[in-house]
Amino acid sequence: MQAQAKSGAKSALWLGGLLAGAAVLAYAGGATGAGKARLAVNAAAIAASGNKGDNWLSHGRTYDEQRFSPLTQINKDNVNQLGLAWFADLDTTRGQEATPLVIDGVIYTTTAWSKAKAYDALTGKLIWEYDPKVPGETAVKACCDVVNRGMGAWGDKLFYGTLDGRLIALDRNTGRLLWSTVTVDRTKPYTITGAPRVINGVVIIGNGGAEMGVRGFVAGYDVNTGKQLWKFWTVPDQPGKNKEDYLKRAEATWKGEWWKLGGGGTVWDSMAYDPALDLLYIGVGNGSPWNQSYRSPGGGDNLYLSSIVAVRPKTGQYVWHFQETPGETWDFTASQHIVLADLMIDGRMRKVLMHAPKNGFFYVVDRQTGQFIKGKNFVPMNWATGLDPKTGRPIENPEARFDKTGKPFVSMPGAGGAHSWQPMAYDPRQKLMFIPANIAAFPYVPDEKWKAAKYGFNNGLNQGAAAMPANNDVREAAKAATKGALIAWDPVTMTEKWRVDYPGPSNGGLLATAGDLLFQGTAKGDFVAYSSLDGKKLWSFDAQTGVIAAPVTFTVKGQQYVAVMAGWGGIWPLATGALAWKSGPVRNISRLLVFKLGGKVQLPAKPDPNFGPLDPPAQTASKEVIAKGAYTFGRFCGVCHGDAAIGGGVVPDLRHSAALGSPETWQAIVHDGALKANGMIGWSAQLSREDIDAIRHYVIARAHEDKDLGEK
Repeated sequence: MQAQAKSGAKSALWLGGLLAGAAVLAYAGGATGAGKARLAVNAAAIAASGNKGDNWLSHGRTYDEQRFSPLTQINKDNVNQLGLAWFADLDTTRGQEATPLVIDGVIYTTTAWSKAKAYDALTGKLIWEYDPKVPGETAVKACCDVVNRGMGAWGDKLFYGTLDGRLIALDRNTGRLLWSTVTVDRTKPYTITGAPRVINGVVIIGNGGAEMGVRGFVAGYDVNTGKQLWKFWTVPDQPGKNKEDYLKRAEATWKGEWWKLGGGGTVWDSMAYDPALDLLYIGVGNGSPWNQSYRSPGGGDNLYLSSIVAVRPKTGQYVWHFQETPGETWDFTASQHIVLADLMIDGRMRKVLMHAPKNGFFYVVDRQTGQFIKGKNFVPMNWATGLDPKTGRPIENPEARFDKTGKPFVSMPGAGGAHSWQPMAYDPRQKLMFIPANIAAFPYVPDEKWKAAKYGFNNGLNQGAAAMPANNDVREAAKAATKGALIAWDPVTMTEKWRVDYPGPSNGGLLATAGDLLFQGTAKGDFVAYSSLDGKKLWSFDAQTGVIAAPVTFTVKGQQYVAVMAGWGGIWPLATGALAWKSGPVRNISRLLVFKLGGKVQLPAKPDPNFGPLDPPAQTASKEVIAKGAYTFGRFCGVCHGDAAIGGGVVPDLRHSAALGSPETWQAIVHDGALKANGMIGWSAQLSREDIDAIRHYVIARAHEDKDLGEK
């Protein structure tokens, strides 16, 4: 059943341009599974659902973000009978990262380009959809694809952020726009990709953009009006302008004129909440630029970068912080999934916060006080040798400080992180954390002539010099060292209980259930169920595309379902070039997949994932022109079109572009912005026609190198 078909609807109404340039498609009647909205989402409902498991009312299912369901109808003994109940093809072909909400038998989800959709969870019928009409040129502000990770719910309203910085409230029954608030300074490269959390009538949302050059913050908004109630800055302003004590204290940890470059510290993803303590925990991102010698010359811890910060959700009042990577210079964000639990440690029950950020250490922190309890690396690393047992401060390898040495350093883990945004899952019965881990290095090459630019990554690195060379031996060695893993981690003993090895990184988020199951999608394109007891694979489904989002489970009319958003994308296929294909050739096919025991629906035939033969035009440019193009491509183009111009299956692989043979067409696209509606802006404000033609010659040269290496 292709759920996107609209037959059977009683009526449809298009409202184009009437609601802030948005479009809504609404169907009369409610969901087959439940009818019109009955459940008013509030703190009591979220708590009750946590025990029952029929709905999925908040991003991490419950405020503690454990992503563990008590449902057992689908279990390790019968999961081999799981089959596709229905699917819905999506109208976007970029990465799909959303965790759907499920309320009263209706699935609510967001897609790439910040679109929202509601489906009958039983039949797959599209109930309504909403398109906020994000301008295509917004894509240049997004570090890591035009993704969206989902919604929040309160009362009969839904809330989510858009890539261009709006916080939107929709009527849950109809998808009608209720209010829209611009949350960011649109003159700066802010974006929103994360899901909001809603706590006692306050919608809380952060933003992204630290790679580009912004000052991070998180803010709370009234659920009924969209009025901003508070704002919590994560980086201090210029000395003398900071009124709050916590920002005044942070000033001493920064050097130079950081405020002119933004500073970074965006709260672009993870949050968790403890209702008993009334504390909201936020994960703070990386520095801007990454290279601390530019951001804060002379060093310093640079609070509150790469920190977990506890605030009051009603007022945004600072309570405590724990910084995981002082003086961050490697893009080691602390924005990864935060999980709350109670653990018996050293004979004492502790209220803890658990975290596995990019830097490769697993942390257990007292969530009442922010006190470090314990920590240990969960992947191999070379940037640090361990953690101070009292403070949790990393014991750095001096060579890793490329910002101080001025010398390149290949770090493990790298900028992709030992764990990225993909959510973990925690089984409170086994006291085990399940981590979607990456084993991948990154070459940090300082750029002596770097200057901040309006568009593109502002990281203070020479990405052109760091590009993968056209050498099969080097490439194969890099591929051999690049892997993924699913790790079952004991947070009390700080030991690995079991693991599943994957050929490559960027595998999907996780769902654990009381049926002794652990669900995860893979970069290869499988959706898998493992035994959470020992990691044994029990069931697998060919999703035909990489699955990076986290699954959910719920019940409708007494039957349990599992749903996941499928669609290859995100930073790994966009930016990593030859390594993007480590798990195999995958293209984006964006769908919502819903499974049940005995499901019989089949997907259409799988398309060919290959791009076709390399057939570049003749190479005519000088070595100097090609070298100039290599630097400029690495500085501004590689983050979307791949390291060394090797595409990863989401946006066009430029080595195959027909425009390579036409300087005029190339200039029309890259200089003039002929494809800006698709996300490819014109770069005329930043790059000359000579710069742009040098990029073309570089891509031609790269295509010839790869053809000579035998790529077809």
